[in-house]
Amino acid sequence: MTKTINVLQFICPTGFYGAERWVLALSKHLDTEIVRSDLAVTMEPAQKPLELVKEYQKLNLPCHTINMKSKFDLSAVDKMVELIKRENIHIVHTHGYKSDIIGVWAAKKAGVPCVVTPHGFENAKDFKLRTFIWLGCQAMKYATKVVPLSQQLLDDVLSMGVAKSKSLYIQNGVDLSEVEATIAPNRDSSEEKRIGFVGQMISRKNIFDILDIFEQLHKKHPKTKLVLLGDGDARPELENYSKTLSSHSKIEFLGFRDDRLLLLKSFDLFVMTSTLEGIPRCLMEATAAGIPVAAYNIPGIDQLIEHQKTGLLAPLGEKQTLQNYWEELLFNQEYAGELSANAKKYVYEHYSANRMAKEYTELFEDLVKENS
Repeated sequence: MTKTINVLQFICPTGFYGAERWVLALSKHLDTEIVRSDLAVTMEPAQKPLELVKEYQKLNLPCHTINMKSKFDLSAVDKMVELIKRENIHIVHTHGYKSDIIGVWAAKKAGVPCVVTPHGFENAKDFKLRTFIWLGCQAMKYATKVVPLSQQLLDDVLSMGVAKSKSLYIQNGVDLSEVEATIAPNRDSSEEKRIGFVGQMISRKNIFDILDIFEQLHKKHPKTKLVLLGDGDARPELENYSKTLSSHSKIEFLGFRDDRLLLLKSFDLFVMTSTLEGIPRCLMEATAAGIPVAAYNIPGIDQLIEHQKTGLLAPLGEKQTLQNYWEELLFNQEYAGELSANAKKYVYEHYSANRMAKEYTELFEDLVKENS
């Protein structure tokens, strides 16, 4: 086996969200004497410079760009093959539907193992997107290993036809050093209660429910404010919908922000209403920051939040129940503090990026031995 294992982290970024930050956290914590973790990203016409690349370069690790003429430019496969051979890549590690399709195909052509890490599945309504997701899921079957982030995602990939012998569960981990380093802003106790969300604005995040719940909450408690961080395809529709609400002047769509952790630490409550998740990074960061959490009780979220111990969980779709939990955590500070302290302790004990990196290193070492 070679002295250093060269791994190519391949992703087609849509912003700087959970999957992108996860790639950054893994690469940051891999031992560079054992694993060299290169980054490859796709770049489409008129695409803006990528925050992930900027942050990756700060780690002094190699970055590569694969230019694409369109969203579905299959010449990217041969460009990937050329990159794999030129940089003596031993393993391709993919993240996301498009990168799974291109990466698995390129790895096969180049004769190297491919690891697929599913970060979550989209329950999309659009037929084209559903077809594309289906293709990505089919590509997983041809990967060397499929390594989901949560037990629910592992069950999902097995139900999609991925062989059990090809699957491996490595529990998600996150780099919490940024959270630790961010100092919470000073706030006057008389200020408005700040309810916040951080994440992609896509259908499975179900942000319409957040808006509906806030509308009813604000009628009872006018000194409340809703702050939404993130971007995505659903944002224009969400913003238009918010303008129809009586509480619209107290709803802020801030988009992608470099100071998201500072804003996160200004929240009195972190909320989610997702219908489908892996293990959300934003939720890990919220718990690590000591922010109380109220969400729907779905697989993935339930791996971080235990009802009445580390947060409050309502059955999926029960908006009134979730509103009650928002009120309880906003206005019962002693109870909220107890739950958030338990959640912070739990995430630090169970979701270390160092632990995750060690387990991936063992996987990479095994794959290189098998392929030699």
